[in-house]
This record gives sequence, C-alpha cells and structure tokens, in this order.
Amino acid sequence: MALDERTMPGCAERPAAFATPSRSSVDADALGNAQTVIPRAGYVKSDDGPPKVSGDAGRQDRRHAGRGRGRLVVALVLVLVAGGVLAAIASRSLPPPVPNGDPGNWHVIFDDGFNGTSLDRAHWSTGWFGSGVTWPVNPNAPECFDPRRVSVGGGSLNVSVAIKPEVCEAKTRRYSAGIVTSNGKFSYTYGFAQIRARVAVSRSGVVYDWPSFWTAGQDWPADGEDDIAEGLHGQLCWHFHSPLGARGNCDTMPVTAGWHTFGSDWEPGSVTYCYDGRRVGRIIHGVTSAPMYLILGIGADPQYGGPSRAATFRVDYVRVWQHP
Repeated sequence: MALDERTMPGCAERPAAFATPSRSSVDADALGNAQTVIPRAGYVKSDDGPPKVSGDAGRQDRRHAGRGRGRLVVALVLVLVAGGVLAAIASRSLPPPVPNGDPGNWHVIFDDGFNGTSLDRAHWSTGWFGSGVTWPVNPNAPECFDPRRVSVGGGSLNVSVAIKPEVCEAKTRRYSAGIVTSNGKFSYTYGFAQIRARVAVSRSGVVYDWPSFWTAGQDWPADGEDDIAEGLHGQLCWHFHSPLGARGNCDTMPVTAGWHTFGSDWEPGSVTYCYDGRRVGRIIHGVTSAPMYLILGIGADPQYGGPSRAATFRVDYVRVWQHP
C-alpha cells in the first residue's frame, strides 16, 4: 500500500525543482510502503549454556521458568492486541487518499497499488492493440513491445526497456520494451489521474529513454491524447493532443532520483498538470471530452526520448479521482 500525500500544497505554483517527497514518520521500505513495526521478543543465551539443576532446586527452577514463560506469553499477547487496536484506530482515522496538490472534494474511481506479484488483468493489458509481442505506438519507432518487459513485484509495476533486437510487424527493431494499457477495461471522462513513479535519470537529472504516463481516446486525435508525464529529449514534458494540434511544454528543471508524483486534472475546457503537488502547466484550448483510457510504458527512441540505456520505469500506484 503506497504512502498517501494528504497535506501537500495546492497545485498552483511552479516548483523550484523536483524534490523527493518527504517520508512519513513511520518506517518505510524502499518503495515508500508503510510498515507496522512490532517489537520482537528474543532469548539471550549465555556462552556456557543453561545451568544444570536437579532435585527440589531443579523443580523450583522449573517452576520459576514456567512463570517466566507465562509472563512472556502474556506480554506478547498484550503487544499483539495493542498493535491490532492501534492499527484499527489508524485505519479508521486516515482519510481516503486525495490527489497530491489538490485535496478538494474527490472520490476514487480507479486505484491500483501493484501490491501483488502479477499484473491485474482486470485493469491492464500488455502490448499495443494486440497480444504477445506487438508493434510500437509509432510505426517507425525502434522498439517492439514484449510482455516479458512487464512485471509486478516489490510493491510496484515495472516496465523496462532492453537493448535487445526483437521482431514485430515482420521487422527487426533494436529494442525490446514494455507497455500496459487499460483500453477496454477502464476509461473515464474528466477527473484527476495521478501516478507515483520513479524514472531512470542521470546524475545531472537527464531522463533516460522514453518513459510515459498518458491517456488516449479511441479515435485519435478527435478524442484527444493527454501526455501527463513523458520523457522527451531528457526532460519531463506535458502535452495535450487534439484536432487543434499538440499544446504543452517541458519542465526545464532536472529530475532528482527517487519517487515523484505526476498528475493531470482534466476538467471541461481545461487540463492542469501537477508534478510533486505543484502546477507545472495548463491547457485551455482544444480540450476534448470523449472517454480516455490509461497507458504506462517506456520506449527507447533517440529521436524523441532521452539517452538510450537499459532501464526500468517503476510505478508505485495509479489512481483516478472524480468529483462526487
């Protein structure tokens, strides 16, 4: 279960730089997943082993030992009960998650935290309009989409790109890459779509390859395309495609290594883009109204993406909210 950002500032200002969101005070693993820490009871054994006893003294020692074990069991039970009570209280007191940067009146309509060990096929399909190894989104792109580049584990969705020739559409391409979509399984009209993700970056903040989180309608470009966070030429960019063309921009600040949130608030007549809870851009022309589905993927195209290397785009969660 991912950490929820519930008290972040409003999505109204451009960030000075990408900064890794602060962690909660509870213990967290590398993915930021909250863990309840229960003290472990242990036995300390002396170097010379247990004392040897016999007769009444032995029986007395055993009686005392029995009382000690009883007290230990009671203590462990109390710890477990107290932990369960505290967890129950915490679960009741935590409000439902809201978009990072816009804690308004929302309710969740889609939520995948990738907590299992396999892709939830009720939510996602691999490949691009096909099964098995499929062609890329752009016909001339140098990668094939291979389901073997998609995995779920460690609390995240992992889509990767490998420098490995692969054949699709009877053409050998230089890279093997991963993609998932909710096409035919989930779509929405208006709402706030957000991921918490980690992209591969250089020490100077250049984004490797061509990671992307975007949405699209069935009829392109009439039904629109919302590129919420896309690695273009080493930067993270946002664009909206419609019959009027593509409008948007890229953030010029370097991206730090670590976890970030990327989202867009799609409303009638406008789309507002939020990175780490701060507004980075807004589109008010050509905003479409047809339903769109979710897409998460990575490619390796030096013509559009950043420097190519074998890398993984990791996604902690995907959520979509709408106003009640």
